[in-house]
Amino acid sequence: MDRPTQTPDVEDEKLGAHKVDAALQFLRAEEGEVFEIDQKKLLRKIDLLVMPLMFGAYLSQYFDKSLLNYAAVMGISKDTGMSASQFSYLATFFYVTYACFQPLHAVLVQKFPVAKYLGANVICWGITVTMHCVCKSFGGLVTVRLLLGMFEAAVAPCLLIITGMWYKRSEQPMRIGIWYLGVGTGVVVGALSSYGFQFYTAHTFKSWQAMYLTFGLLTIALGIAIVCFLPDNPMTSRLTASEKVAAIERVRANQTGIENKQWKAYQAKEVVLDPRTWLIVVIILAGNIPTGATGSFSSILIKSFGFTSRQAALLNIPSGFIQGFAVMLASWAAGRGNARGFAIVALLLPGVLGGALMAFLPDRSNYTAGKIVGIYLCGIFGPNLSIMYSWAAANYAGHTKKTTINAIILAAYGASNICGPLTFTGATAPQYIPAKVAIMASLALAVATTLVLRFLYMKENKVRDRRAVESGGQGHVEDIEFMDLTDKENPEFRYAL
Repeated sequence: MDRPTQTPDVEDEKLGAHKVDAALQFLRAEEGEVFEIDQKKLLRKIDLLVMPLMFGAYLSQYFDKSLLNYAAVMGISKDTGMSASQFSYLATFFYVTYACFQPLHAVLVQKFPVAKYLGANVICWGITVTMHCVCKSFGGLVTVRLLLGMFEAAVAPCLLIITGMWYKRSEQPMRIGIWYLGVGTGVVVGALSSYGFQFYTAHTFKSWQAMYLTFGLLTIALGIAIVCFLPDNPMTSRLTASEKVAAIERVRANQTGIENKQWKAYQAKEVVLDPRTWLIVVIILAGNIPTGATGSFSSILIKSFGFTSRQAALLNIPSGFIQGFAVMLASWAAGRGNARGFAIVALLLPGVLGGALMAFLPDRSNYTAGKIVGIYLCGIFGPNLSIMYSWAAANYAGHTKKTTINAIILAAYGASNICGPLTFTGATAPQYIPAKVAIMASLALAVATTLVLRFLYMKENKVRDRRAVESGGQGHVEDIEFMDLTDKENPEFRYAL
């Protein structure tokens, strides 16, 4: 695929249908009468069409992978003969395949209908979740965790592509925040489920096995619903012809297009060679190493403060509500004020304090409340990933380039979660002081790197503004928004801050 050497003319037949965005092909073919559409009513219809299933998919992927956290206080280690060190490794194995399969998903999500691809993976990981209940040893659990990571790795790339198809830049942080609420909701549902299933007693199944079987079957049902009802793009949705045109036109100003099934190697190369990409990698790694740690060990930490297994399950609930509030507030601020970088910083800073409370408060009963508050504060930094999703979605144009940066972000997220549980070594149990210190240090690094990235985007915008003035304002190129150009190729593109 040859890289364009100049801004193309939309009427130039040499472009070919495969080079431009699928939305432009649809607009060219749609020559019938188009009626005026109420934009607010259309947005509500779009929300009802895609948001419930996207929320369900993200809730399911977070909840299903986190069942291990709750099973930890329900006897899974004892029943399968796992040591504390083996449990740490088990929490890590999921993210090995999660990270390794991101490049493959980046290619496949561009080749196949995105909603159908998402639904198929949801069904597969639902089957994998049910298989946890028949595992009798550490080796069996390793196998299903590896498979779970492989299938769940598809969910965020698909949801990011779908969100970018339907929503304006200013709307994306809040919509991503809504489906990312699946994390906080998953914490609450998981804690309540763990508490409830601990009252289940039977000789055939242990309580944790019944929990895995139940939620695996629910996930399979969700996957079927996604295949049947979630549209692959606006052009093939159940909207009317006029609504389809309006849905496309409303995202024109994003300058990031909707869909192109042609893999363009030069766009992927452009992502890899951009230094800002690697700043994003540092932010994801440093900002989410603690997520991998607390996500798998919060129940164990709370139990180590002297609580029972049932109490530990219930004490996880406030963390879910805190995460939900944090992600919605940060998403609202990021979209309304074009302040994604500052929103990430605001989410990361409380985690530094939370790590300090857990690490340095004396190990005495009268300080237990402070340590629990530290765990809750650490829950606030988790949603930084949702804001980074929206930041990358707004700042990477060109369909191949978007799928590539999504894969890199999620591979980095997987790597961070590989490292996170490993900081909780069996030798430092049950206090895990080195892990708590690591939370503080990594979050501080993420804050500094986020501010540097925001400065670079702001600087580049000023350079482009100056060039536009110096060129005398040559005018807008018709349909450049749907040419599948990258942000680097498109002189009209400006970066979100």
